[in-house]
Amino acid sequence: MSDQRLGSQSPLAIEASGLVKTFGSTRAVDGVDLAVRAGTVYGFLGPNGAGKTTTIRMLATLLVPDEGSAQVLGHDIVSEADAVRSKVSLTGQFASVDDELTGRENLVLLGRLLGYDKTQAKARADDLLDAFELADAAGRQVETYSGGMRRRLDIAASLVVPPELLFLDEPTTGLDPRSRNQVWEIVRALVGQGTSVLLTTQYLDEADQLANRIAVVDHGKVIAEGTSAELKASVGSGSVHVRLGDADRRPEAQSVLTANLGVPVNLEADPVSLTARVDDPERVAGALGELARAGVAVSEFSLGQPSLDEVFLALTGHPAEVPEDDDDTRERADEDEEDAA
Repeated sequence: MSDQRLGSQSPLAIEASGLVKTFGSTRAVDGVDLAVRAGTVYGFLGPNGAGKTTTIRMLATLLVPDEGSAQVLGHDIVSEADAVRSKVSLTGQFASVDDELTGRENLVLLGRLLGYDKTQAKARADDLLDAFELADAAGRQVETYSGGMRRRLDIAASLVVPPELLFLDEPTTGLDPRSRNQVWEIVRALVGQGTSVLLTTQYLDEADQLANRIAVVDHGKVIAEGTSAELKASVGSGSVHVRLGDADRRPEAQSVLTANLGVPVNLEADPVSLTARVDDPERVAGALGELARAGVAVSEFSLGQPSLDEVFLALTGHPAEVPEDDDDTRERADEDEEDAA
C-alpha cells in the first residue's frame, strides 16, 4: 500500500547521504546516512544532544544542511523544499497548540489555514477528536488538558491534512505510562493506514515497541542500524541475568561467573543482581553449577536476548537515557541562534 501511495517514486520515504550540520564549534550532525522505507516506523535512537532533532529539522526543510543531500518522498529537501512541506508533517518535542483555545478551536483553525472551508474544517476536527479520544474535552481550553491529552491533540493537529510522512520528535517525553501507550497505539494506527513515520526517541522500549528498523545515533553519527533483533544479535547471542539470595555473596558470585562464562559480569543497581552478555549459552548451566558448588544461592536467573539498553551501552559506552548536558544545551542554543539569523 505504501509503494502505491508514492506512485512511480522510490519505495524509500527518506533517502539521506552524508548530512552534516554545524552550529559554531558543535558538529551536531556528522555525516548521517538514512534509508527509510515507506509505510514503516523508523526509529532514530539516541541520548539528548546526539543530533536527532537537528536531523529531523533538516529533513523537514526547517534547516539547510551544510553538507550532504536528502530526498523526502522523492523530492530534494533543498531545491524542492515546498514539495516536501506539502507532503510531510512534524510534531516536535513540545506542544504547538494554543493553550487559550479549546481543543476543537485549535483543530478548526488549522483546518481553515490549510484550505478547508468552515464545514469541512469542523467535520475534520470532530473526526480527529473522536479518533484521539478527546471528544469529551473538545470544548475545554487546552490549558486545562493533562500532558497526555495535550500530546494527543498535538499529534491530531499534525494530521488535519493527512501526511504521507510524519516526523515524531520524542513524542512521549514526560508522559506517564498510560499516555505513552495511547500515543503508541496512535502511531500503529497511522502506519496501518499507510503513513510513514520517522520517530526520534531516547526511550529504548519505545523503539523496541514501534520501530521496524532502528538507527542508533551518538555524537551526530549513526553508529549502528538494523531491526531490533539484528541490533541485539550484534552484541552477543544472549544475556544472562542472575539474582542471588544474599547480597553479601555478590562479589564471590561475580568472580565465579566471570571465570566460568569467560566474559565480563556486570553488577546491577539491584544489590543482588548480576548480568552478562554471553556468546555461548551452554556455558551458563556450568557457571550456575559452580555457583551451587560454592554455596552461593541463586534465587532466580534468566537467559535471553540482550535488551536494547544493553545494546546501546555496548555500542556507545553509556546509557541512552542520560540527563541533558552541556553539549545538548549548546546544540539547542546554537539552533536558536541559527533561527534568529
